[in-house]
Amino acid sequence: MSLPTEILLVEDDPNDVDLTLRVFRDHQLANRIRVFRDGAEVVEYLLPEDRSQPVDVPRFILLDLKLPKISGLDVLRRIRSDERTRTIPVVMLTSSRQIPDIREAYALGVNSYLCKPVEFDAFAEVVRQLGMYWMLLNEPPTS
Repeated sequence: MSLPTEILLVEDDPNDVDLTLRVFRDHQLANRIRVFRDGAEVVEYLLPEDRSQPVDVPRFILLDLKLPKISGLDVLRRIRSDERTRTIPVVMLTSSRQIPDIREAYALGVNSYLCKPVEFDAFAEVVRQLGMYWMLLNEPPTS
């Protein structure tokens, strides 16, 4: 059985989207990254109302915390509460360093919580390292 190769990036900041895509491309870390600009889009994609419809399981999800329509924590809550998506690795990549946000994310089952550095080079390095880990080192669950 082949492992999924697609990554879902859920991010509303176009600069962070561009930088993340560039780092993954430059380091050849992903064949395909599907971008969602708000929480509602990714929930609709991952959890179609027709439960007989198969879910395209990604390798992992990069999820921002502060999103329009549905927050990152609510997206995570929905992912973890549905058997079709429960085991998908989710990495929170956010600017929030608030202890309540971090605690709630882990309580909801996030696999990793990373704070976005403000500096361009530091942000790029965080994205490169998380890509290396989740695409090359980590063994994801298989369907």
